[in-house]
Amino acid sequence: MEKINLFCLPFAGGSRYSYRLYEDKMPPFINIVPLEYPGRGARMKEPLMEDIDHLLQDLYLQINDKLEDNAYAIYGHSMGGLISCLLTREVIKNNHTPPLHLFITGTPGPAALSRTEKKRHLLDKKSFIEEVRNLNGSPDEILQNDELLDYIEPILRADFKVTENYIYSSGESLNVPMTVITGTKEDMKTEDIQLWQQETKFAVDFRRMPGHHFFIYKYPYEIIQIIAKKLVVYSKSY
Repeated sequence: MEKINLFCLPFAGGSRYSYRLYEDKMPPFINIVPLEYPGRGARMKEPLMEDIDHLLQDLYLQINDKLEDNAYAIYGHSMGGLISCLLTREVIKNNHTPPLHLFITGTPGPAALSRTEKKRHLLDKKSFIEEVRNLNGSPDEILQNDELLDYIEPILRADFKVTENYIYSSGESLNVPMTVITGTKEDMKTEDIQLWQQETKFAVDFRRMPGHHFFIYKYPYEIIQIIAKKLVVYSKSY
């Protein structure tokens, strides 16, 4: 059976290693291909990117030569969710076969992100760290360690700037099925989550899971099961 590639896009501050737990648990017919943003992880020596268009071009070049080799899907959490949708548009614009499915977790629709009033990347250090702490995604041992904070803070600021300066531009709805999963305790409105429906011609499969923004680490098996059940139908065709 030919494997389906699952391109995985990190959240703000994340790296290609953010999905290591998912790699270990994914069924054999799915091949996780974690992507890396510049300035962290395996690309630590490269400058950070603060412009969403430049970042999209970087990511497109990472997957360009893999798009016709195998069937593929795309998954992204938070910032990665927005980037997943925009990267799909970039892929289609360049006349490639679109993904089988888009999996989005932890973020409202792009139209909602564009009007956000938060500009966290402009906050002073104390307020910025408090915002990060409120996301419940970084252990206290990192937030209370000055050396680790000095490393992660500029990465987070650059990533927040990418999404917080994003300006929504409506385009043709994608002809790609989409599953959107959010945490029950996340700071987002239901109507903003529902805005994902604007981005696809298919009826979005909206789901909720208990928890705050990083519920994805509490329920990796459940999320993997959702992904696998959506993709196993396609795997039988290849």
